[in-house]
Amino acid sequence: MSSKKLVVATQNRKKLEEIKEILKDLDLKIVSLADYPQAPRIRENGSTFRENAVKKALKIAEFTGELTLGEDSGLCVNALGGAPGVRSARFSGKDKNDDKNNSKLLKMLLKVPLKKRSAYYACAVALADKNGLIGVVEGRCSGRIAFAAQGSFGFGYDPLFLIIKYKKTFAQLGAAVKHRMSHRFRALEKARRTLAAYFKRGNIFDNKA
Repeated sequence: MSSKKLVVATQNRKKLEEIKEILKDLDLKIVSLADYPQAPRIRENGSTFRENAVKKALKIAEFTGELTLGEDSGLCVNALGGAPGVRSARFSGKDKNDDKNNSKLLKMLLKVPLKKRSAYYACAVALADKNGLIGVVEGRCSGRIAFAAQGSFGFGYDPLFLIIKYKKTFAQLGAAVKHRMSHRFRALEKARRTLAAYFKRGNIFDNKA
C-alpha cells in the first residue's frame, strides 16, 4: 500500500469513486471526508468553481495536515445564462436531489430547440497541503441538454448531458467513454503534472497529460 495519501475534500461517494477510477494508476492512497468525521463543513459560497475548489482544498488540508484535493464542478447551460453553474448541486432548492434538479432544468428549457440547448460541464481541481495552495487546474466538456433523461450510469445531470458525437448522454455512455472525455477527467489529467512535481518523483506516475 502506498505511503502517499491524498484526501479528497468531498462527502459525495459517487464523485469520490469517479476520482479514484480516473487516478487509479497513481501510487496514492485516496481517502475522503468520510475518514475525517470531525472535519469542518465547507460552505460552497464562491462565485466560481475555482473559488470553491480552492476553499475546500485549503480548509481540509489545514485540518488534516495532508495533501488535499478540492474539486468543484457543475453544469452551465448557455440558454440560461450559465445556470445552474456553481448552484448545480442545489439547483432545485433545500430538498434538492438529482431527479429534482434534472426536472427543474427540463422545465426551464421546455420550449428551447435542441440546437439552442448547448451546455458544458466545468470542473476545477485545487491541490493544497498544510503549507498552502499548490495549484489549480480546470477542465470542460461540451454537449447539449436532451429533452428527457436517458441512461442509468453516473450521477447529477449525466442523464441529460448529450454528447453529440455519440448521440447519447453521459448516463448512456458509461464509465469507459465518460472517463476519457469528461470535464473531471480533463482537469484531473492536468492535476497529474502538479502531483508529479509535488512529489518530485514523476517516474512513479503514468503522466499521460
